[in-house]
Formats: sequence, C-alpha cells, structure tokens
Amino acid sequence: MAEAQPQGTGKAAGGRSAQLAHTGLRPGWTTGACATAASTAAYTALLSGEFPDPVTITLPKGQTPSFALAVEELAPGRTAATAGVVKDAGDDPDVTHGALVRATVRALPAGSGVVFRAGPGVGTVTRPGLPLEVGEPAINPVPRQMMREHLAEVAGRHGGPGATADVEVEISVDHGEEIARSTWNPRLGILGGLSILGTTGIVVPYSCSAWIDSIRRGVDVARAAGRRHVAGCTGSTSEKVAVALHHLPEDALLDMGDFAGAVLKYVRRHPVERLTICGGFAKLSKLAAGHLDLHSARSQVDKGFLAELARRGGADEALAGAVAEANTGLAALQLCAAASVPLGDLVAATARDESLAVLRGAPVAVDVICIDRAGMVVGRAEPRGPGDARRGSPQR
Repeated sequence: MAEAQPQGTGKAAGGRSAQLAHTGLRPGWTTGACATAASTAAYTALLSGEFPDPVTITLPKGQTPSFALAVEELAPGRTAATAGVVKDAGDDPDVTHGALVRATVRALPAGSGVVFRAGPGVGTVTRPGLPLEVGEPAINPVPRQMMREHLAEVAGRHGGPGATADVEVEISVDHGEEIARSTWNPRLGILGGLSILGTTGIVVPYSCSAWIDSIRRGVDVARAAGRRHVAGCTGSTSEKVAVALHHLPEDALLDMGDFAGAVLKYVRRHPVERLTICGGFAKLSKLAAGHLDLHSARSQVDKGFLAELARRGGADEALAGAVAEANTGLAALQLCAAASVPLGDLVAATARDESLAVLRGAPVAVDVICIDRAGMVVGRAEPRGPGDARRGSPQR
C-alpha cells in the first residue's frame, strides 16, 4: 500500500481540494499509479539489481506518493524483473481495491522504446470507439505516459545522459479477469481482464451523501466570495478546460463528479449569474437525455437518443443507424465528425436545455462544454438563461 495520502493544499477555501477535504473521505490510488510504481521499481531492479522499497513516483499534479512493494522477483541474469503493488482505493467502493498490480520489465534492442503488453488479468481492446486501437492492451493513454516518463528517468539515472528506456512492460492484475466481470469492460469489448486507468493517479472517493454535501459547500463558498460565474466539472480534465476557457479562480470550481442533479438543484435554490457545465461527451449525453446521476452504474449512454440527435443534425438513415449501433459514445461522436454532423454541439445544447428545465426559471444562465478523453472540446452550447429556454422542456 502507498505510504502517503494525497492531501489538499489547505490554501483554498473552495474548489476541488476543499471539497475533498470537506467530505472526510480518504483518497486512494488508481491502477495507473500502481502500475507506474511497479514498473519503475522493476526497471530499477533490472538495471541495478536492487528493488527500491518503497518506490516513489510523481503524479501528473505533482504529488509524490511512495508505494511499498508486495512482490519482488529478479530473473537469473537480469533477463526480467517483476514488482507488485497492492492497490489502495481509499474510501472509494472500487472493485479493484486490494488488487495486486504487477509489472514485469524486459530489455529490448536499442531504439525499441517502451512496448506495453497485457499480462494475465489485463484486458485487450477488441472493438473500436475507445482511446486505444483494437488489439492494444487496455492500458490507457495517461498511465502509459506516466510509465514512459518514469522509465526514462530510471534509464537516465542508471545509464547516464542520453540513455533511453528500451523495454517491454507487461502489466498484470491478479484475479483481474474475474474482477472485470463486475465492470463494463466485457460490454465495451475489453476482454481478458481489467483496464489500467487514471488521469491524475488519485482515486477521489464518492460517498453520495458526503459528495453532494461538499458540492453544496462549494456553491456556498463561491457565493460568499462574490463569484458570479461557477463551473460544475465532472473531473480534473474538464476542470482544466473550464479554467482555460473562462479563467475561473479555484473557489469558483465545483467538482460535481456524477452528481449533475445535485449542482443544478442547489443552484436553483442558491442562484449564481452563470453556470458552466463541463464534462466528457458520453457523460453529458446522459444529462442531455434527462439523467441527473451520471454514474455508469445508474445511467447509460443511450445510442438511440444520440442517433435521433444526429438526425436532427442532418445525418442520413445509414449514419443514424451506425450511431445507434456504435460501441461507445466516443465511437458515435467519431462517426458523426467524419460526416460533418455536429453531434457534440447537439449534445451540449440539449444538455444545456435540460439543465435549464431543472433550474425551473432560476435566474441562472447556463452554458455547456463537451470534451473528449484528451481534453479537446468536441461540443459547446453558448449561455442561455431562463427566458430563452426551449418550450416544452420537462420540469424536474
């Protein structure tokens, strides 16, 4: 388990870190952070003969947690090295809590770079529509980048200036195939095990009642500070986009996670002049379809709904049918983008109008920003106030 816990800076009275502190819940570590720690330790042993224990890594936001090793195996002649880390998900009800994440590192010829392999318990992508190509191990882009950077640092420390990491990295998770049956991986076409995930390295714990209370506190703090514009964001990537586009201070940022309804209902009773909602395209397509809880266990992307929106945007029946049968929301978005159908903008506009319906005439203007997994804006809806709301919107 990690020997340090991510903490807020304590400097801000509002924003993401203050919300987390307010919940009293203990954060944990993603499978991506665990894989990075394990691969760093394994490569260090491959080059030096010694495993660092604990092994310290640097996360994308600068935190430097240390992880104790649960497995240390160095093959004869240093042909391979394996290190393992037990995932600690903190207080989050994560199905991978307690899972043993292993990394086995083997040297490759110079110029090979870092090659990733799926070991036992890690899935393989078999369908399009995910941020990885078909046939690739289900190790997401940010964890891959974290591992590459840490392995390059290890190469530099032990090989001198100009040294590069030319290695195969095989990630495995004990009992991962069994655990994956409790996830959406099989339905998404990720077969054979779990995905290695995480954009920040930190698992933010979500107790519904605690997190909704923290959202309310965030709104109160923003209003007390005189903020007239706040942003409800689904995660750290969307938060960065909202800041870049609107230059909002930290205490104007609400980490709403999956609880879009909690933000809208509280702002309805405690208005601000403007509310930006920023999040992943798939999540916000659920809001557009009328769902106020965006968690994957409680609402799903409705591809039939996306197909109807695509028709409104000019899609022919062949394209609409393909959207309805798409593997993921991202795949539907890509199909429409190739045909110049603005599905992202249509989802954003519909999500904005659904939000205005929930606000029930409160004096709040709403705009919506949809992003993809890389943080690129794929849809926007300009601010609209209660007097501009579409007629016939459902009241909630």
